[in-house]
Amino acid sequence: MSMRLEMLQVARLAPRVLGDSAQLVESFVRGQWNGDGGVKDRSDASDLYYTVFGLESLAALQQTASAPVKAYLASFADAEGQDLVHRCCLARAWSVIGMADFPHRQALAAAIAAQRAGDGGFAAKRGEACGSAYAAYLALGALQDLGAPLPPAGEVLPAIASLRTADGGYANAPGGSAGTTPATVSAVMVHHVYAQRADQVVVQWLRARQRLPEGGFLSHAQAPMPDLLSTATALHALACLECALPPEQAEAALDYIDSLWTNVGSFHGHWAEDILDVEYTYYGLLALGHLSL
Repeated sequence: MSMRLEMLQVARLAPRVLGDSAQLVESFVRGQWNGDGGVKDRSDASDLYYTVFGLESLAALQQTASAPVKAYLASFADAEGQDLVHRCCLARAWSVIGMADFPHRQALAAAIAAQRAGDGGFAAKRGEACGSAYAAYLALGALQDLGAPLPPAGEVLPAIASLRTADGGYANAPGGSAGTTPATVSAVMVHHVYAQRADQVVVQWLRARQRLPEGGFLSHAQAPMPDLLSTATALHALACLECALPPEQAEAALDYIDSLWTNVGSFHGHWAEDILDVEYTYYGLLALGHLSL
């Protein structure tokens, strides 16, 4: 099963916790679409990145988009001129609505596969000497969505190993002293793609990012407050490592997610964030899905 489908499978459990409020989430997400078929970014312009989260949020609620999404995606053709993030988003979006209708599948897969770094990993730009954990996570997920072959584990995993930090986590560049939650989660997921588990030190590192009694996870050890992205992705990584939180810590995490909920059907990204968007809506669904188990 692809990384995308594994996450979706969990996010689909969120309505167990939401109950009737799931209808509020659906209404919020549908309201984020523009007339051209794309989902609004934070300036209300259509963006591939946010379109993926809109599609995935509806899929988690077992709903489909009514907007002309296919026409919007088709306007990007094979994503020539787009950066790695948006190329991977195009692959993921087509995977949600139906890859059979995407005529540029092979060209997009070739473009993403060409983002290899000199160390064997993947980089945001071509020709980079070192890859990043985030780029590898995105690229491998997109290749899965496109049904394209993955590079050998023996080429990618040593590049990920070079990103290990002195505190036991991972960074997005070699030589770091302290890891970040997004990079560490990305490294865990890259190992997961190749059916390998990160070591116990990584489990301990991720668990140490949960700030108690608040319950949310920090993006790094010195972060001033927890955030929803770090919380949702850390919960997912720990589940992939078969290391779910103890009941009392899971309850604290659920309380934290509840503190971010709004009655318009979305979640704040953290306590100091006022803007609502579909990205954090999806991460709220993913977190609730894990905490419903």
